[in-house]
This record gives sequence, structure tokens and C-alpha cells, in this order.
Amino acid sequence: MTASRMSRSGAGRWVRRGASIVLVLLLLLLVAGYWLGTDDDELVPATTSDFSDPTLIQRGAYLALAGNCLTCHTARGGQDYAGGRAVPTPFGTLYGSNITPDEATGIGSWTSDDFWRALHNGKSKNGDLLYPAFPYPNYTNVTRADADALYAYLRSIPPVSRENTPNTLRFPYNQRFSLAYWRALYFRPGVHRDDPGQDAALNRGAYLVNGLTHCAACHTPRNGLGATRSNATLAGGTIPMLDWYAPPLSSNRPHGLGDWTPEQIASLLKTGISERGTASGPMAEVVFQSLQYLSDEDVGAIASYLKTLPESPEQAVAASQAERMQGAAGMLGQGQNIYEAQCIDCHGAKGEGRHPAYPRLAGNLSVMSPDAVNAIQAVLNGGFPPGTAGNPQPYGMPPFRQTLSDSDVAAVVTFIRASWGNDAAAVSPADVRRYRTIR
Repeated sequence: MTASRMSRSGAGRWVRRGASIVLVLLLLLLVAGYWLGTDDDELVPATTSDFSDPTLIQRGAYLALAGNCLTCHTARGGQDYAGGRAVPTPFGTLYGSNITPDEATGIGSWTSDDFWRALHNGKSKNGDLLYPAFPYPNYTNVTRADADALYAYLRSIPPVSRENTPNTLRFPYNQRFSLAYWRALYFRPGVHRDDPGQDAALNRGAYLVNGLTHCAACHTPRNGLGATRSNATLAGGTIPMLDWYAPPLSSNRPHGLGDWTPEQIASLLKTGISERGTASGPMAEVVFQSLQYLSDEDVGAIASYLKTLPESPEQAVAASQAERMQGAAGMLGQGQNIYEAQCIDCHGAKGEGRHPAYPRLAGNLSVMSPDAVNAIQAVLNGGFPPGTAGNPQPYGMPPFRQTLSDSDVAAVVTFIRASWGNDAAAVSPADVRRYRTIR
């Protein structure tokens, strides 16, 4: 055998050996990732054995309102908590499950430990990994005592026999085992711990915001795999597939809550309106179904906690890098004419609005957001804030879909986003056309 052939043979062995090592390492990585993504947190014992206690059930009913459980677990026109509500995602459609105490189709056969495991570890009774459209990355912070109260309440409601609607996810997202690797990257079971340096109200607010009310599920941007970005918590973001923008809850000025008072925040959460803006789109449903029923103390605690959040560097960068469209100056005159003809009577010559009937546009978070979708949707489709005990007869805005062209809507939204101290990117007719055609 020549030296060159011996050299090639030796090189071949090293290549094969290297490939084997890489394969083994890859398999070990896959096994480790699957183990990490399926590992359970230690079981916390139940806080009671009497789940028929009326006081516990009443408390659970309140917590179910705080968690807005009814919205996702009730189909439109369907029976409460019987499931079937479609939850669109970039990966396909998921459907809310039946959580009534029906033995065959609901959670009637679940124990309190099974229920806590779903909230805390994101696993069903049979060990299936749950899709994070069920916000267990937030609910994992719920205490065992509150989980037991929720369980008691759900056991007390009428059982409904309704089979769960199968999810319609694309491959590979329809393979549940793949969730293990998602969880390995993005989920760790957690528990809320009070900050001894803060008072009881702020700790209560932190517990609600980061747990049951799962604010981060909408108000945090997501990555390409649907996980909330840990470096941008509550920094605002477009809600996938719903075509609405959830503004930042950080203390940025003017694009966050930095200029809001706790009272203004609490008013929006409790009534759907405040001097600084109006709840619309998905947030209107959250206020209507959930937040309006919270106690004044809990709403105040949430507002106080949100005011302690620092500025978000992510939001500051997004606001500073927003592109100003070429030719926007030419749209301002057209937009001003439309505003004066259609909008000024309600929203005022300086965008000051008329509280409580008509929201202000100057300094409005939705108006100034990096994504103009909320303002475009409002002009195209109109809408109402939620009807609440604090605002039982809300004033509405008419739709201009039939009367304004794409160019007109783009011009008036651009004018609003560039006037009275607002400084946000211009809107193009193509932006408007996108949202006109999806309805």
C-alpha cells in the first residue's frame, strides 16, 4: 500500500469517527432537550380537601374572572366553559378545551393535582404537553391555593357534554412531542415570590400581572417560534393573527405608561375608558369579560405595579428607528382636510377629545405605536369601548370603510400620527389595503 493510499485511508477513518461523534452528541442533545422539556416541577400539596366549600368556590369564581378563562374556553354562542373558541396562531388554529366538570368530555375526572399540574407545568391529566396558547408560561406563577380555588369553582359549574374540537396545526407543529424542545428553550415552571422590599399592594399587582391576568401574553413581542421575548417583557407588540397592537406597559415616554397616572391606568382597566385613551379591539373584550369585575384594590394594585416597571430599551429602539415614509409631507394636507371634515367634532381641533365620550388622540398610545394597525382598524371599522358598570352606555365611532379610500385613510391616519406632539411613522395606502381586505 502506498503512502498516499494509507493517508487517504487514515483520513477516512477520522472522518467516520468524527461523524459518529457528532451523531452521538446530537442524539445526547435531543435526549437532554426532551428530558428538560418534559420534566415536572415538584408537586405542591393541595391546600384543602373540601372543594365544595362555598367560600372557596366564590373565591375561585373571582379568580376565573381575573384569568379571563371564559373568553378562550367558550365558543361564540356556546355554553360557558364548554370549549370550542378558535384561537388563531401563525402555526394553525387551536381551540379552547371543555373545562366543565363533565366526566367524559370535560375535566370532571381530573383531581386537584391534575389541575394544578396543567397550570403550573403545562401538562394535561394524561401527561400530554399543552400548547402555550393556553398561557401556562404565565399561569405557572399561580399559587397552589389559588389553583385549588379555581378547581373548586370549575367543579361547581354545570357539566356540558361537548367533545373538544381538534386543533388544525400545520406540520411539524401538530406533533406534540416537538413541544418538549420548545419548552426546553422557553419554559421553566415558576412561582411568584413577594418582594420583601415592596408593600403588599405592589406585590399583589406583580402577582396578578405576571400570573392570572397574563398581560405579557399580548403586551410582549414574540419570536418566530411564538415565544414571548424575555428581553422585551411588556414592551408591546403586534398580536399574531388578530391584527391589533398591544401597547407597551413599560414606563417609556411617550410610547409607554410613563406619562400616565395610576388613576388613569386603573380607570382604563376597570371601565374601558380614561383621560388618556380607550380600550378597543381585544383589550375591550378583556375589560368586558374580566377586568371590570376585579375589586378596586386589585385594579389599583395592578396600576401601581405597572408604574414601577422600568423603561424598555426594546420599545425605545423601536420608536426611534420607525421609518418616516418618503412623501409623507404631501399626505398631511389631505389628511388634515379629512380630519376637519370627519373627525374634529368629536376628537377636537388639537386631538384633545372629549372625555368620557371621545378619546383623545394627542399622546394616545395606540395612535403613536410603531405599528399603525389600531388606528387603521378604528378608521376602517369603527367600534365601541366595552360596556361596563363604570361606563354602561359607551359612545361609539362609525366606520369609514365605505366612505374613505385607502389613500384617504392613510392620509388621515398619517396626519393624526404626526400632529399635536405625536411623532410616529406615516402610513401608506398599501398598509390600509392590507387591513381592508382581511375583514
